[in-house]
Amino acid sequence: MDVKSIRQQFPILNQEINGHPLVYLDSSATAQKPLSVIEAVDAYYREDNANVHRGVHTLGSRATDKYEGAREKVRRFIHAKSSAEVIFTRGTTTAINTVAYGYARQILKEGDEIVITPMEHHSNIIPWQQAAKATGATLKYIPLEEDGTLSLDAVRETITKQTKLVAVAHVSNVLGTINPVKEIATIAHENGAVILLDGAQGAPHMKVDVQELDCDFYAFSGHKMGAPTGIGVLYGKRALLEQMEPVEFGGEMIDFVNLYDSTWKELPWKFEGGTPIIAGAIGLGAAIDFLNEIGMDAITAHEEKLAHYAMDKLSTIDGISIYGPKERAALVTFNLDDVHPHDVATVLDAEGIAVRAGHHCAQPLMKWLDVTATARASFYLYNTEEDVDKLVEGLLKTKEYFGDVF
Repeated sequence: MDVKSIRQQFPILNQEINGHPLVYLDSSATAQKPLSVIEAVDAYYREDNANVHRGVHTLGSRATDKYEGAREKVRRFIHAKSSAEVIFTRGTTTAINTVAYGYARQILKEGDEIVITPMEHHSNIIPWQQAAKATGATLKYIPLEEDGTLSLDAVRETITKQTKLVAVAHVSNVLGTINPVKEIATIAHENGAVILLDGAQGAPHMKVDVQELDCDFYAFSGHKMGAPTGIGVLYGKRALLEQMEPVEFGGEMIDFVNLYDSTWKELPWKFEGGTPIIAGAIGLGAAIDFLNEIGMDAITAHEEKLAHYAMDKLSTIDGISIYGPKERAALVTFNLDDVHPHDVATVLDAEGIAVRAGHHCAQPLMKWLDVTATARASFYLYNTEEDVDKLVEGLLKTKEYFGDVF
């Protein structure tokens, strides 16, 4: 993979921060946008700006073609059976909440179980907490192994015949753990449960085949894979989506409205009330084109190499604690002894290095790790081993600075 050529496609990387070339290591929070995505969104607003589905004029037809064309690109990207199974949302959070409100709250009752894990992002915890409170269902957690992985034995012990829904991250945004989601889906189905996968950290970094995984729902965000913010996807098996109730009501999602009752449009538009995120969807389609041109296998291989390199290099720093398993996705979460993660991030920013610091919307996991916060460096297709080297240099400067302070 020609990373040097790829980097040239990202205009934002060609700048200095605090007098240093930008080293962007926060792609798990949001990925940078290639020029092709920026141009696709710009072209829509310059040439095709109109609402979709409603008008017969030329601009409306062109906008509709691009919007629905993006849906088909998503279908092929995740290998869904039908574009009717691809719902555009504002992001992973909205997608998960759509299932929590439109499906879980409709089918759950007292005595039923929802099963998740302690490594989940808040977006895959709070909707299930609320669903359990509203229905009387019980929320259960699959215990983690010491290294932050899930054992299938623990999965089998936690999921029971009373379990109606399982919600698991494809990849942990803190630990980098790549969960055995296909096997978890099999166990869920053997017990009569459906499974939702939080793919926010999965879809941008590896091939996703929802049919092979046999997941019932898959949620992901565009902004973590080079698309604009504010666009995401909920994949659902058609039979389940047909069964679900919409969660937003208004224009575009209706079939017929009379004074006292209404009927809904067919999938996928039943879940896309109001003017949709047209430019975002078009940008997502362009991002998928960009990723496909490089190849997801090549991206995965590049990131695996970077993750191993980063683990090896960071492990040489005295007083560093690294969290999560050895085999991981392209991120490293860590702490330096006696230095708060926010201070680490501040010193690194002074060197032009962007990392994330905080609880990463995973406070239950922070409690499990027995920390209040961590620093996280996350990598994407435009990062290099030189970026990792600069991170290590920056961390050594951080240690030196706070060593002098104290």
